[in-house]
Amino acid sequence: LRGYLPALAADWLQGPYLYKLYQHYRFLEGQIAILYVCGFASSVVFGLVSSSLVDRLGRKKSCVLFSLTYSICCLVKLSRDYLVLVVGRILGGLSTALLFSAFEAWYVHEHVERYDFPTEWIAVTFSRAAFWNNVIAVGAGGVADFFAEWLGLGPVAPFMVSIPLLVLSGVFAVKNWDENYGKKRAFSKTCGDGLKCLLSDRRVLLLGAIQALFESVIYIFIFLWTPVLDPHGAPLGVVFSGFMAASALGSSLYRLAVSARYRLQPV
Repeated sequence: LRGYLPALAADWLQGPYLYKLYQHYRFLEGQIAILYVCGFASSVVFGLVSSSLVDRLGRKKSCVLFSLTYSICCLVKLSRDYLVLVVGRILGGLSTALLFSAFEAWYVHEHVERYDFPTEWIAVTFSRAAFWNNVIAVGAGGVADFFAEWLGLGPVAPFMVSIPLLVLSGVFAVKNWDENYGKKRAFSKTCGDGLKCLLSDRRVLLLGAIQALFESVIYIFIFLWTPVLDPHGAPLGVVFSGFMAASALGSSLYRLAVSARYRLQPV
């Protein structure tokens, strides 16, 4: 968690002021939309190969690579050149794919293979990580607002504040973690097996479709909330914290609903 949570904090800090930064650089809405699409498309492409990349390169090295690429992504935000910002979005997609694969893969291997701890403890660790992730997400909005608005450093400030946290995460991994690797599998076989699973079970296909539709709505929302609220003088960091608090509340209500007390199981 000491390596993972600073990485999550750096990621959340960048949420409230991304659109505002591009707007500050005088880009049109259509140009900003292309930048967002580049980031989302990059996440899709690198998400396909991240698992294989992490297994081959090594999980610890992948976590350090994440710290490096995301730091560069943040530094790139200082540039007003459109193509440089596009490269930054592509690096951001790679970094996001590594963030949500390398850290968890490293931990699970250490837990099971190196220390032979009971597998049921893994859920406890992930639950604790999810709790602190929610706390950090709520706090990140306030911190971003403090640096961008209260100190008057502008919308690029939260991205610069993220860099020390990313460095901290990478340095912690280098100094305290051992390396581990996954099984080397052919990329084509991995994709083929996934596609076969998707097409052979109607429930998996439906679940995937529902998830895709839900994520589409979320991505539209992520793009639109800033230009909708900013003209009214809304404090973007505080609004972002409100979104994250609502998300955490939803997770808590779900856990309560499926608990032994209420037993409202999803159908």
